Amino acid sequence: MAQALGEDLVQTLELQDDSSSLGSDSELSGPGPYRQADRYGFIGGSSAEPGPGHPPADLIRQREMKWVEMTSHWEKTMSRRYKKVKTQCRKGIPSALRSRCWPLLCGAHVCQNKSPCTYEQLAKAPGDPQWMETISRDLHRQFPLHEMFVSPQGHGQQGLLQVLKAYTLHRPEQGYCQAQGPVAAVLLMHLPPEVSPPLCSFPLPRGSFCAPTQEAFWCLVQICEVYLPGYYGPHMEAVQLDAEVFMALLRRLLPRVHKHLQQVGVGPLLYMPEWFLCLFARSLPFPTVLRVWDTFFSEGVKVLFRVGLTLVRLALGTTEQRLACPGLLETLGALRAIPPTQLQEEVFMSQVHSVALSEQDLQREIKVQLARLPESTSGPPPRPQARLPGAQAIFEAQQLAGVQGGTRPEVPQIVVQPPEEPRPPRRKPQTRGKTFHGLLTRSRGPPLEGPPRSHRGSASFLDTRF
Repeated sequence: MAQALGEDLVQTLELQDDSSSLGSDSELSGPGPYRQADRYGFIGGSSAEPGPGHPPADLIRQREMKWVEMTSHWEKTMSRRYKKVKTQCRKGIPSALRSRCWPLLCGAHVCQNKSPCTYEQLAKAPGDPQWMETISRDLHRQFPLHEMFVSPQGHGQQGLLQVLKAYTLHRPEQGYCQAQGPVAAVLLMHLPPEVSPPLCSFPLPRGSFCAPTQEAFWCLVQICEVYLPGYYGPHMEAVQLDAEVFMALLRRLLPRVHKHLQQVGVGPLLYMPEWFLCLFARSLPFPTVLRVWDTFFSEGVKVLFRVGLTLVRLALGTTEQRLACPGLLETLGALRAIPPTQLQEEVFMSQVHSVALSEQDLQREIKVQLARLPESTSGPPPRPQARLPGAQAIFEAQQLAGVQGGTRPEVPQIVVQPPEEPRPPRRKPQTRGKTFHGLLTRSRGPPLEGPPRSHRGSASFLDTRF
């Protein structure tokens, strides 16, 4: 099953030519005159100006200042105010600050600080010829109408080649998966080489895109190994498990749609892998893709299930829509041809957040479907416990492991002292009728030579000589 899944995905991605990439609405519209690019860098795109429902400039500046304050004290923010981080991610990270926030949310900055020379060594090392040939054939397919990836010798395609090659050297047992191309391309668009991005109310200048950064590589590593472990390996065992989970959620949340999909023979492996593996980078308008990624970095794979359920409901939610799709091809066409007006970022994301799916519900369903998987499947079994549900879990795991300081934190130990032996009560000295001078002389040693002084004739304390 896992091998068949991999072949289906490869066929799905290879059959698409350059003009069929659904990474953004600019690619759907085609190149415009004079090669004018929109605000996201897509040639001939329709996102030159903010769309309807876009927040005003004053609100964007307020959100920028909130993110600047939160990221300036990131450990304190994640320890005490994660709910605010989650809320701000759902509202959308400002474009000027995504290069600063994405590595913090996914923990890539910690990995980079722990191994500062790893990427440089991997980038200089020669790659495996088998993977290098496959990667080179796929470079021109990743957002071909984006100004970063237009030229084969440009910094975009060459940077993408370096990042993907570095990952094959970093994890040779996994190698390269075609779905990593769109993910790495989106990371390169938003992680330019500047150490700290300009804190302003407009996107980074297009001229700043050049060599790939360590942040893009480490973000890709975190996505493949922490957010979606088992997705990009040779067996893709986690995809099969999540496909069963997705169908179970459809049965519970959208029973009529689930029944229709079963009747026409459309299984989740026919449409879900491209959604989840590419993080919807090839299936949604680009502004909506960025909003999905903001929330995904914050809340984890739960967001992908919510987005997928929303897309299925928009495509097949009504009786008229299901009647218009009597067969398999019509149903798949409906899932891939949702009107762009229904996918606008603000309206679409509000529907995504309203899906009744919590992290507890998802984990419960994963356990149920994991127990139902046949034991005779080839390849390693899926390990859903290795997947961390979002930024808070990643931050806590890194803090527990002591990655930032390079040493493991000291775990406080409880030391139980044996009870002390009871001591006899101390007897209070009898000082009644005795002078202070007499107490001093008796405590220091034997009495002084000379005639004893009677009690009645002794001098008072005020008359003693010091």
